[in-house]
Amino acid sequence: MATKGKTQLLITFVASPDQVDKIDALVASHGAYMEKTHPRDGANALLSYNFSKGPELSNPLDPGSAATGNTRYVLNEIYESPAGIENHWQESQKSWADFGAMVEVLGSCDTQTLHCGEITESLW
Repeated sequence: MATKGKTQLLITFVASPDQVDKIDALVASHGAYMEKTHPRDGANALLSYNFSKGPELSNPLDPGSAATGNTRYVLNEIYESPAGIENHWQESQKSWADFGAMVEVLGSCDTQTLHCGEITESLW
């Protein structure tokens, strides 16, 4: 499904090896929370949700470069409109039990975010 014109929340972060088990548990908790609580229709609709992880590379532009030993995580959420992301932040702070723990972890990692990005190109 093409998502041009929809709204994206993207968070990417790099974690040290000692953080991976804790983060994996938070990722599982987040996925379960999202599935139970996020609407699939209307202005707040969550259209797509992916949380991935893989080795951080010593040269991010060379897929054949050596791994650093750290893990890169990428969270990609696509919503029908900016209202969905606004709703997500409001509700998750109130009702996701692990919200504070995730914020703490993200604060300790090399984290980058895109809040309310407009998808300018999309295929299928």
